[in-house]
Amino acid sequence: MNQEEVDKLLKKLEVDLKIKGFTKATIKTYLTHSQDFLKFTNKEPLQTTIDDVKLYQVALSDKNAKPATVILKLSAIKFLFNKVLKHKIINDDIEYPKSQKKIPDALTKEEVQKLLSTIKNFKHKLLLEFMYGSGLRVSECVNFKVRDLNLDNFTAKVISGKGNKQRMIILSKDFVSSIRNYLNLREEKSEWLFSSKNLDKPMTARMAQKVIEKAAKEAGFQKRVYCHILRSSFATHLLEGNVDIRYIQELLGHSSISTTQRYTKVSMEQLRKIKSPLDNINQS
Repeated sequence: MNQEEVDKLLKKLEVDLKIKGFTKATIKTYLTHSQDFLKFTNKEPLQTTIDDVKLYQVALSDKNAKPATVILKLSAIKFLFNKVLKHKIINDDIEYPKSQKKIPDALTKEEVQKLLSTIKNFKHKLLLEFMYGSGLRVSECVNFKVRDLNLDNFTAKVISGKGNKQRMIILSKDFVSSIRNYLNLREEKSEWLFSSKNLDKPMTARMAQKVIEKAAKEAGFQKRVYCHILRSSFATHLLEGNVDIRYIQELLGHSSISTTQRYTKVSMEQLRKIKSPLDNINQS
């Protein structure tokens, strides 16, 4: 299969992914993984078999690819062949690696407060407050539009990149007050709540990551602090406040309650309240 044919096939894949509503980041990833597989097999697509997929899995295993990476690559291959080419090569015979279910990282309330207190830039502080106070993914935060705010009701509408699903989120009263000032004072009139220097575009996720990395460094944190840790902290702190997990699931936009339940394992505040049986023995 020559490069021109590969490019033509990848273009068709890109069109189908866009029609399905996949995010730009996912489309880019699927295109890369599909191209890697086509290069590995070096075959005409319709001559590709399930054995080729298994050999590819072995090659990835030899390179010590992480389970999550292998699963993502297989998802890309499956979409290309099963959906685009209608050539079903991935079926129940394919063994997916078991993905390690990591316990999400979270900051304590004191750490969040310390992190936010170091930020001098008003816009940047609002950005992190929005992610933490409303439990947003970084992509949802930077792509958020002013029109989706409902400041009078302390709520907002989020359109998630994951299937363009809509959900309602809560807004902190302090955040609403700050946002009103921010919108009144800012000179630019962009549709994006957090626009880039080019007002026609939103701030990038990378820029948001730089903001939190700088804040963490100035706050003196030794551990890694990143955007998603604020979303995890939002969920963890609501659980510590005895908010029903089903409400938290709705606020986070999780399709499965099992995804939300991961946060029940990181509530250090609750663990600290448990008394060791040794203490009870010593006091008796």
